Amino acid sequence: MIRVVLAEDMHMVRGALVSLLQLEDDIEVVAELVSGDEILSAAQEHGPDVAIIDVDLPGKDGLTAAAEIHEKVPDTRTLILTNLGHPGTVRRALAAKVGGFLVKDAPSKELAEAVRGVHAGRRVVDGQLAMAAFESVECPLTPREVEVLRLAADGLDVTDIADLLFLTAGTVRNYLTSVTTKTNARNRVDAIRIAREHEWI
Repeated sequence: MIRVVLAEDMHMVRGALVSLLQLEDDIEVVAELVSGDEILSAAQEHGPDVAIIDVDLPGKDGLTAAAEIHEKVPDTRTLILTNLGHPGTVRRALAAKVGGFLVKDAPSKELAEAVRGVHAGRRVVDGQLAMAAFESVECPLTPREVEVLRLAADGLDVTDIADLLFLTAGTVRNYLTSVTTKTNARNRVDAIRIAREHEWI
């Protein structure tokens, strides 16, 4: 029997997913969760074989929760569910060592097959999503440049960013100039737009 915990904040969707999984003779849902903050403790308590996690949850997002499970409950494999299969999200999921990535509008029979595949140790990713992630543009920015740009996108000015990151204002300006150059942007606003489109921030 494959023991599963399921994290999905939309009640009707969660109920439908549980009903689908309970129809399978070899799958048992041992816990239903609505928040990303509950996932790690549920995995530690129930020791499931597979955690099915919606990527967009209140509290911790699904990918953060999946990374925590990979680190602290390594025997539990993870399967991420999402409404939209953006290449950047797929890359983040794979970087978080998730076992699978499935869009919610996939045929219902694919969910149980994905659970079985992930449980068996296979990487289960929709072929079109995997190809899109493979073909998408890699982020040219360093982690620090991403951090600075994310803060700029949140509306912080150079001085605020410098204070928050314990940098000089000149260093922050240099990072923003570098970001603009690396993204081939016209200015900082354009760099933010480009980074958001590619899901770099």
